[in-house]
Amino acid sequence: MVTHADQLRLLDLQALDTRIAQLKHAKANHPTLARIVELDSQLADLNVTLIDSRTAVSDLGREVRKAEDDVTTVLDRLRRNQERIDYGGLSAKDTQALMQDAETLERRRDLLETAQLESMERLEAHQAALTEVEAAYQVLEDTKSAVEAERDAAFAEINSEGREVITERKALEGTIDAGLVATYEQIRARKGGVGAAALRAGRCEGCGLELTAVDLDALRSTPLDAVGRCEECGRILVRLGDLSA
Repeated sequence: MVTHADQLRLLDLQALDTRIAQLKHAKANHPTLARIVELDSQLADLNVTLIDSRTAVSDLGREVRKAEDDVTTVLDRLRRNQERIDYGGLSAKDTQALMQDAETLERRRDLLETAQLESMERLEAHQAALTEVEAAYQVLEDTKSAVEAERDAAFAEINSEGREVITERKALEGTIDAGLVATYEQIRARKGGVGAAALRAGRCEGCGLELTAVDLDALRSTPLDAVGRCEECGRILVRLGDLSA
């Protein structure tokens, strides 16, 4: 048989269910989650720049190495030509040809070294830019790690409280009439998580509406152990007194 004490404990059960819902909402809507999404978006955008910058540095690095190889090839040829001239034994015609080739190679060398210098300058500029992008990316990663740690700590606290509340709820539920709990659960499922509400100062705390004088008189005429329902929202209405006028 349902007693008024059962109904009062039902209000305590409702308070625990409300707290569980609040904890779930707090976890699902924790500000760190939105911040992590924002940081992931920033990291994704910056990663594009990072890839482009690394690609540019890599390409310029190959360009510089090729320029170095080209200069080395010209210098090697100049050295060989000079060695042949210094060694002697060449005809005047061959010596003249080697000297003309050396002049051509010197001009080629000047052009290649100029191109090499330009490539090196561009490479240095891109390396400096890459260093800045990598530093910015690392800052974002560090920030995300810190926010994730904050989230994990908050979730651990929420989960801990949640386990305590659930344990308390299970113990309390066992002290309440099973039929009353079943009715409460059905109503709670339909009414946004609130199945029982107190009647305080003539007002249902479930929907916030005042009971009519007729409804209050009807409640006054029923035993305190009788389970009442709000005529407006349909929730179990738990009286906190005898409703004496």
